[in-house]
Amino acid sequence: MLIYIGADHRGFALKEVIKSFIGSVGYEVVDMGNEKLDPNDDYPDFAIDVAKEVSKDPSLGNGILLCGSGVGMDVVANKFRNVRSSLCFSVDQAMAARNDDNANVLVLPADFLDEDKAKKIVSVWIQTKFEDIPKRNRRLKKIEELELKTTNYFE
Repeated sequence: MLIYIGADHRGFALKEVIKSFIGSVGYEVVDMGNEKLDPNDDYPDFAIDVAKEVSKDPSLGNGILLCGSGVGMDVVANKFRNVRSSLCFSVDQAMAARNDDNANVLVLPADFLDEDKAKKIVSVWIQTKFEDIPKRNRRLKKIEELELKTTNYFE
């Protein structure tokens, strides 16, 4: 699995830990920035870069985004067609996001997670498969239909 990862200054340190962790368990990681700690960077820039890649062809890769609260990254990522971003504070939330909603972007709130908990969330999120059953597919189809009806600047 290919994983695009991005973070602003508040998520930068945890991004570096998660990037190394993901690579150590055999996944290909593409770092979409920031490449250095920059207190003046803006989270939308990194959310756009990651979500744009996932949106192009979700079968090719997933994304992980990190910022202080996680909210900003989650809001931006969910503006893109084919992206189902989920802000996760817990392992159970990460499991449900993948199992129930086939989330393809994980957002981590760096201000609220320590390294160990973040690694556990990422592990579960990566390992959990979507439960491909009619009710879940029906719900995802409704999201796809909504995306087709609404304007999406980043197509």
